[in-house]
Amino acid sequence: MERAMTVEERIRRAEEIYERRKRNEGLTVVNREKNQKEKNDKKDVKLLKKMIIQLIVCICIYFVIYTIQNNQYIFSEDFINKVNEIISYDIDFSKVYEDAKNYLMGLFSSQTENENQEQNNGTNESQSNETANGIGGAVEEEGETVGEETTETTEQETETTEEQNLSQEEQDIINVKNTTSFIKPVEGTISSVYGYRETATGSVPKNHTGTDIAAVSGTKIKSATEGQVVLVSEEGDYGKHIKIQIGEVSIIYAHCNALYVNEGDMVTQGQEIAEVGSTGNSTGPHLHFEIRISERTVDPQKILDL
Repeated sequence: MERAMTVEERIRRAEEIYERRKRNEGLTVVNREKNQKEKNDKKDVKLLKKMIIQLIVCICIYFVIYTIQNNQYIFSEDFINKVNEIISYDIDFSKVYEDAKNYLMGLFSSQTENENQEQNNGTNESQSNETANGIGGAVEEEGETVGEETTETTEQETETTEEQNLSQEEQDIINVKNTTSFIKPVEGTISSVYGYRETATGSVPKNHTGTDIAAVSGTKIKSATEGQVVLVSEEGDYGKHIKIQIGEVSIIYAHCNALYVNEGDMVTQGQEIAEVGSTGNSTGPHLHFEIRISERTVDPQKILDL
């Protein structure tokens, strides 16, 4: 039989149960607050990450807008001029082909010449042996004649080989000098020579196809040669310009202020054909004097004294 509990025992038991419940409720509240704090911390970290990402995106967008509005390098005049300069650079593929062809022909000719010399040496040795063995004077004279002809042939082949070893430009300069006589077209100072040059602006091509002679605007330009006017134009970078043809040689007078002749006209050497100017792609009054043979440009200062 269960023992009856006294009043004091019941009160003590009730106090123990109350204390235990109170302690459990305290732990529950602490755990709840702890869990809530962890959730709040995670939420704060997530919000912070989101805010940082938004800030980085805003900075990138601002940087792109600032670059487009204030820099604009892709659309700048300097960038466009550089692109135009690269596009306008003219590679003379025909000259490259001719140089390669001449080089290969020179190698072939040298090989052929060596073979001919070996054959000639063999022939001369045979003829010497026959002479030493007492063959008649007629045979001896014939051997001398053959030797002279062989020497002449070798000299001709040597000259041909030397011509083939010259560059295309050197051959063109020789051909121009042999076929055409020139006089100075205008009095002035050389402001830009033929070939590669450093330019102050991107609009001026670095590969210069002629010689620039600076002079006062309006100075009369004389025809350096006789010939026929095949082109009179005011279009393009040359501005007002004239092209005169004489055989395979053509001469261009560019950036003129005024033109005195028309297409089809025959001009004489020394005839006034234009005035010095600064039309077209020009940085000041001057004559752009250009010489071509078969449409290949050559250095005018190697043709005449400017």
